[in-house]
Amino acid sequence: MPLFPNTPVEKMTEPYHRRWWALLVLCLSLLIVVMANTSLVVAAPAMTKDLGLSSSDLQWVIDGYTVPYAALMLVLGAIGDKYSRRGALVLGLLIFAGGSVMGGLVDETQLVITARAIMGVGAAIVMPATLSLLVAIFPRAERATAITAWSATSGLAIAAGPLAAGWLLENHAWGSTFLMNVPVAVLGVVGALLLVPPSKAEGMGRIDYVGGLLSMVSVGSLVYATIEGPHFGWGVGPIAAAVVAGVGLLAFVAWELKHPNPMLNVRKFTERPFGGSMTAVLFFFFGTFGSIYYSTQFLQFVLGYDALETGIRLLPLAGAVFVGAAVTGKLAPKLGVKIVVGTGMLIGTAGVFLLTRIETGSTYTDFLTPLLLLGFAIGLSLSPATDTIMGSFPEDELGVGGGANDTALELGCALGIAILGSLLATSYKDKLTDMVGGHLPAAAMDTAKDSVGGGIAVAEQVAENPQGGAEQAQTLLGAVHESFAHAIAHTSLIGGIIMAAGTMIVIAVLPGRTHGAKEAEHTVEDQAETVNA
Repeated sequence: MPLFPNTPVEKMTEPYHRRWWALLVLCLSLLIVVMANTSLVVAAPAMTKDLGLSSSDLQWVIDGYTVPYAALMLVLGAIGDKYSRRGALVLGLLIFAGGSVMGGLVDETQLVITARAIMGVGAAIVMPATLSLLVAIFPRAERATAITAWSATSGLAIAAGPLAAGWLLENHAWGSTFLMNVPVAVLGVVGALLLVPPSKAEGMGRIDYVGGLLSMVSVGSLVYATIEGPHFGWGVGPIAAAVVAGVGLLAFVAWELKHPNPMLNVRKFTERPFGGSMTAVLFFFFGTFGSIYYSTQFLQFVLGYDALETGIRLLPLAGAVFVGAAVTGKLAPKLGVKIVVGTGMLIGTAGVFLLTRIETGSTYTDFLTPLLLLGFAIGLSLSPATDTIMGSFPEDELGVGGGANDTALELGCALGIAILGSLLATSYKDKLTDMVGGHLPAAAMDTAKDSVGGGIAVAEQVAENPQGGAEQAQTLLGAVHESFAHAIAHTSLIGGIIMAAGTMIVIAVLPGRTHGAKEAEHTVEDQAETVNA
């Protein structure tokens, strides 16, 4: 038995015998690229204090990772298909590790943002490679189980990121939350070389680089506009980016429709299984990541939990993900994608709506049920939706399929955090102004309105000021807490309505089992005719 697997998957006459060990490597690689986003949630306060980050700076420390991550996955997935899926995984992990080293060592805001962007590029190579390799390695009979494990890993990372970062922040600076990625990435590289067989598309033809460029410009501009506009005002930059995104999307669709070998066959969106599953992933992660984003802030800033305590309190969410994944493995083959995904989205929507009950006196217990529902919904919905999306692509487009799925996922996360985060900030600002407007100096009021962390900092300054005192500080602190609780309830109402609308669309679009089987059969026949032609 050779130490390094050298036989390409495409030339194997039977299923790869170490495929479950290879799955472990793929899930480990996925874990760290998702954790890179979630770990920053609890590291943000320490970074803000140490680097003196403004609200805009912090937003771009977070989203410097998101923009390249979302924009590049489709084209980098295609390149991995063309040349080497395993090679793409190894390269992506090395780039990700390099960005992590840089982020852990620098101490200037712009350099941290640059490091996050480098990590985002690496993640954009890794994530579609993990999914395309998984589908290539596993036979169809085992593929749903493997995708369920992959999906559960995404859910685990939501809780594992804050937990690992919180543990490190107990005794180390925030840079350790970057450096913790490095040994895991190195382990992933070694594991990929030892356990993951080579794979690439056969007879793929030339890559549609024009389509790839248009997709990069469209998605990147959309994410940029969504981040900048709601948070910092619709000035020239965000408006121009929104226009570029719209024009770029139209140009992308027009180009792909006439191209003989398109980057992404946009006609797939008219196929109900594919279109419904993509919509489900987008809407689902819009609501869940937005909700988790501001729930963790309440745990830290209002309830006073430190980073580790916050991470521990997210563990039930991870446990619920695994329960949901176990259930979907049993139910999806029997009930079909429409019922399982639709039910998961309804449960997730209920979890978001439960957050409308948050008020000043709320405790962790009030967040526990929503977190459990959101975790269970992730485990229940993501795997069958992803399996359906990947099943819509032929073997020579698995990287593109993974890129499409992951773009919808990451775009949903970015839109959820940006849009719901903006609604949260506006609602908090308006409520705090109504409660204490005119009772603070203008500069202090601006700081307090900027964020809940800023409000708490101003209250601490008031307590230390001889002209203020403990009573005034406590009054301001109470107003900050009440304003933030009100903002969470208000934002959750809007987020829940958006989730409910998305759920109704998904249920209407996804076909039932009989119709879906017929449509899948026609898709396979069309792909076979294309290959034979």
